[in-house]
Amino acid sequence: MKVLYANKFFFRNGGSEVVMFDEMELMHAMEVDVVHFSMSDPRNEPSPTASYFVTEKNYRERSIVGRLRSMVSFVHSPEAVRKISALIEAERPDVLHCHNIYHQLTPSIISAAARLDVPVVLTLHDFKTICPVYTQFLAGAPCTRCSPSRFENVLFHKCGDHSLPKRLLLWLEARYHDGAGSYQKVSAFIAPSRYLRDAVSARFPNHRIELVPNGVDLTGIQVDQGDHGYVLYSGRVTAEKGVATLLQAHAESGARWRLVVTGTGPQLDEYQRRFPRAEFTGYQSGAALNSWIGNAAVVVVPSEMQENCPMSIIEAMARGKPVVASRIGGVPELVQDGRTGFLVPPKDQRAFKDRIELLLDDANLRRRLGAAGRKLIEGEYTSESHARALLALYTSLLHQPQRDRERLARANNRAADSARARFEQPIEKR
Repeated sequence: MKVLYANKFFFRNGGSEVVMFDEMELMHAMEVDVVHFSMSDPRNEPSPTASYFVTEKNYRERSIVGRLRSMVSFVHSPEAVRKISALIEAERPDVLHCHNIYHQLTPSIISAAARLDVPVVLTLHDFKTICPVYTQFLAGAPCTRCSPSRFENVLFHKCGDHSLPKRLLLWLEARYHDGAGSYQKVSAFIAPSRYLRDAVSARFPNHRIELVPNGVDLTGIQVDQGDHGYVLYSGRVTAEKGVATLLQAHAESGARWRLVVTGTGPQLDEYQRRFPRAEFTGYQSGAALNSWIGNAAVVVVPSEMQENCPMSIIEAMARGKPVVASRIGGVPELVQDGRTGFLVPPKDQRAFKDRIELLLDDANLRRRLGAAGRKLIEGEYTSESHARALLALYTSLLHQPQRDRERLARANNRAADSARARFEQPIEKR
C-alpha cells in the first residue's frame, strides 16, 4: 500500500503536524509506502518529493496585484492542483490522506485526487468544515452560528477579531468549496473525538465519519516520578485557550505556587506584562518539553473554545500527570472528573485555583489520578491502536467494490450540484 500525506507545513509546527508525522512513522513501521505533499519552507523536514511542493506563501503581499493573486490562491490554488496531480501520476498512491490543507494548499486538492480515482481521507483537527475561522469561538464564548453551512454569519460578526475584508475572504472560501462540492468528494473523514464527530455530522453523513482518537507512543514513557511541585500550561498563548483565566487564578492565590507557561502566541507579550509572577519559557519542543511535562505536579488545560482531542492532555496523562481542565468540547472524553483529573467550568478562575491547590496539597491524590490517566491512555489512546484503525480504514477504501465507488461518485456529484445551486441563490433565500 502507498499513502500520500498532505499538510501545508512539513515541519512540527503544531498539533496537526505532530499527528501527521507520527502517523507517517507508524505507517513506515507497518511497511506502508509514504509519499509527501506540502508547501516549500526552509524549516521543512527533508522529503524525496519536495520538488512537487507548492511555493511558499505568506499572504503579506504589498502590491495590489500580489494581494489579488494571494486572495485567489487562498480560496483555490491552481498550483497545488497541478502539482499534486503530477505527483499522483508519478507515484500512483492508493490513498490521499489530508491533514491541515487549508489556504496554502486548499481543499481543491481533494477534487484533484478524486478526478484521478484516488480515495481521500481528511482528518478533522478543528471545526474548519463547519466554521470559516476554525474555532467555533466568538466574543469569548463557543459559537455554532455557521454550522452546518450557514457561512454568511461570518460576515455579520467579528469572528476571530478578523477585519471585514478577511472575513469576506473566509466566507468566499467556505462558499466556494461548498459550491464546488470539495468535501463531498472525501471518502472518509477522521474525527479524533466523539464531540467533533457529532458536530460535523450535521453537515456530513455519519457513515463517512470515522472515530479515530489521537494516540501516543508509550515506548520509553514511564509514569514519571519526577514532581518539582509546579503547575504547567503547555500550548498556544491565546485568549481562546483560557491562559488568562489560569494566570488570574495564580495571581489570586498570591502566587503561592509556581506556574510555568510554555508556548508562544499573540497574547504572550501582554500576559508577560500583566502577570510577572508567572514563568514564561517561550516555545518548547522535543526533550525540553518532555522534561517540563515530566517534572510537573499538575498540568492545566483551561481552554474556553471547543477542544477536539488535545495532545497536551494525552501526553500529560501518558506520563502519569493529573490534569485540571475545562469541561468543554472533547475534553471530558479524556479527563474523567475525579478519576483522571478534574473538570471545571470554563473561565471559572476560582474553581481552577481550588482544584489546583487541592492537588498540590495531596501527593497521594496526584499519584492516584495520574495512574488512572495512564491506564486510560494505555487502553484507548496508544499509537498502536491509532495505527491499526488507520490501516483498517485505508484497506476498507481500497477494497470498496467498484460499483459502490461509482455510486458514491454519482451521489457526490448530485450533492455538489445541489450545493452549487444553493451558492447561486441570493443570500436571503438560503
